[in-house]
Amino acid sequence: MFFSVIMPLYNKAPYVRKAMESVVGQTYHDWELVVVDDGSTDGGGDIVKGFANDRIKLIQQENSGVSTARNNGVAASTAPYITFLDADDWWDPTFLEEMAGLIERHPDAGIYGTGYHIVKNGKKRVAPIGIEEHFTEGEINYCQVYTKTLCMPLTSISVCMRRSVFDEMGGIKPQLKLGEDFDLWIRIALRHKVVFLNKPLSNYNQDVDTTFRGIGRLHAPEQHFLWHMDYLHLDGDLKILMDRLTAYNLIPYYLSRRYHNDTLPLLQQIEWGNIPSNIKRIYHLPLWYSRIEYKVKTLGSRIKKLLTLC
Repeated sequence: MFFSVIMPLYNKAPYVRKAMESVVGQTYHDWELVVVDDGSTDGGGDIVKGFANDRIKLIQQENSGVSTARNNGVAASTAPYITFLDADDWWDPTFLEEMAGLIERHPDAGIYGTGYHIVKNGKKRVAPIGIEEHFTEGEINYCQVYTKTLCMPLTSISVCMRRSVFDEMGGIKPQLKLGEDFDLWIRIALRHKVVFLNKPLSNYNQDVDTTFRGIGRLHAPEQHFLWHMDYLHLDGDLKILMDRLTAYNLIPYYLSRRYHNDTLPLLQQIEWGNIPSNIKRIYHLPLWYSRIEYKVKTLGSRIKKLLTLC
């Protein structure tokens, strides 16, 4: 096998069939699929069993989180190249074929990525990654690209990496529940070439029932990547990226009563000249005012979504 596809599964029974069908339907056939059932209680593992063949393996474990599930999936796989696909997302049919071609043309890279679609309210749009339209493929400066729009250039459904690189990095940090993928990508990008194909070939499903999504809740600092970045030597493009990610992602934590004080040491490290004025404004207004404004905007966004669905 050339590709090992690792799919973590936790209570996503309504979606996993489509995800698996997108793997089975690939135009490139030299792959194996390892699904790691992370203690699901909704029967998703039974759906996986219905696909059973010599290329599809199901691993079942007690609920331990997505990071551990991915690490265990990689450990149980055999191919020289690792890809990931979440159980509520799906690939276009040529994803692996295009990845194989990208690897053949750029064999010395450590990690490969492609464009992807964001699916919301049943509609697709190309993710606004900070890649120039005329760029087709080749090596990218990961930090510079990410900084432009803060839309992830590498995601857990649109990357491929050499197994040796995954092993070199020690895999995914199991204690992280949010941003565990970014933590791995940045460690790789600081040591290896990042090669990108500017073609959307995977689909990030934001129409998933919020019951099944980890996005939207506040993870404890010990589980959040921003509280575990002190190993990085921050300068140049990396400093700008981390300042912007910190300022943007800490807004709900800064405004919360539970985690407000936890954010202050991280915010003190930001060079505020790197931060767009609309984000900087939230931190410079009186805290009580920013809290009210944020609640109003959040409520307005929810109402708009409900009206869109009606």
